[in-house]
Amino acid sequence: MNPLKMTYLQHGKDLLLISIGIVLYVTGFVCFQLPYHITTGGTTGLGAVIFYATGFPAQYTYFLVNIALILVALKVLGMKFMVNTIYAVFFMTFLIGFMQDLVRLPDGTFPKILGTQSFMSCVIGAVLEGLGLGIVFLNNGSTGGTDIVAAIVNKNRDISLGQIIMLVDVMVVSSNYLVFSNIELLLFGYCTVIIETATLDYSMTAVRQSVQFMIFSQKYDLIATEIAKTGRGVTVLDGEGWYTKHPRKVLVVLCRRRESTHIIRIIRSIDPYAFVSQGKVSGVFGEGFDKMKGK
Repeated sequence: MNPLKMTYLQHGKDLLLISIGIVLYVTGFVCFQLPYHITTGGTTGLGAVIFYATGFPAQYTYFLVNIALILVALKVLGMKFMVNTIYAVFFMTFLIGFMQDLVRLPDGTFPKILGTQSFMSCVIGAVLEGLGLGIVFLNNGSTGGTDIVAAIVNKNRDISLGQIIMLVDVMVVSSNYLVFSNIELLLFGYCTVIIETATLDYSMTAVRQSVQFMIFSQKYDLIATEIAKTGRGVTVLDGEGWYTKHPRKVLVVLCRRRESTHIIRIIRSIDPYAFVSQGKVSGVFGEGFDKMKGK
């Protein structure tokens, strides 16, 4: 396939998945946070606080703040990231307004889907928001706001996106108390930040998680050849059985967790009696994996 066509297809896939992530995020925000006056973090949360206090539409605050951040971050994060982010900001601005109009009751309030179950609404909303953010980040985009700040820091420092976002979000959530003077809503806001952060980090780690295989087999050459066809590198080490004193080859393979099932199938199809050790790896840096970042 033409490389240019492949680029367009990949970019189209990114935008589609970014859109899905935004739909999840906005659903959590509009359907589970706004009706209960729960404040999430970031520019969305800032927009919510201003909306609670003045009635000024949350999507307008979100849009104005993000335009300023985009202009500042354009050089640092690169055009591809920012194009996706600009798309996300415009789409999310539209979707927040559209979904509010869609669910708003005739009296101007929003329906409380879970009735009096405020905490459950807090949990469900935060999970949807964290999952949505994870999908957006994994596809070279962001929803703007603190995501942009987090992406700038994460680009050069080995600090998790969730940790950076949480620090800023705590300050935004705390401002909710200035509007309602309600400790319960403040605590719900903090719970939202914690759950959203945990969901974001988990969703990103689950996809990026790497595993290491050590494979002991007499048919190591056939196994190595087939694994190499998948695009993953294979290292052959010289070993020796302590009991038998016989030399033997050991294969070392690093891959993403999602690829591990395929690797196992390859080994089993060639040598069902191979001895295989599989373990999680906390970090793999280099070609085909994550980029090394400074401390």
